[in-house]
Amino acid sequence: MTATDRLEGGTQVGTARRYGVDTSILVRLIAQEPRADFERCLSQLGALVDERGCEIFASNQAIGEAYAALIHHYDLSSSDAKAGLRDVLTSGLIAPQNGPAVLDALVATSNPGLFDRLIAVDYERAGMDTLTLDRRMASLRRVRLVSE
Repeated sequence: MTATDRLEGGTQVGTARRYGVDTSILVRLIAQEPRADFERCLSQLGALVDERGCEIFASNQAIGEAYAALIHHYDLSSSDAKAGLRDVLTSGLIAPQNGPAVLDALVATSNPGLFDRLIAVDYERAGMDTLTLDRRMASLRRVRLVSE
């Protein structure tokens, strides 16, 4: 059972150690450069999951920062950066901390953008509605426009 399976079921299985990754790990797994860092990262994370039964998650902040880094430093298009993140987050190695709604945000192609969607997912997961002045963002579920 992967971290994604456990997360979707809504319960923690057993007493597996849980980890959160930072931006550098997500970027390395997608860009695969430098190659030695990528291979070391893949090997060590794989051992944590496969041999020790650990669960590894990525926060919305790490996902958003990785998205921006991939576009800015690796010249990926927005769609390629989102596809790379989705591939990593559905690989069974790392799961989005805020669940399947994050995967939906990564495949959305219309406005609002990824960052707005991740913000709304964070608040919704915490049981809150989001307030905004942005009409496009207000089109999301549980997002309310602060009007005049």
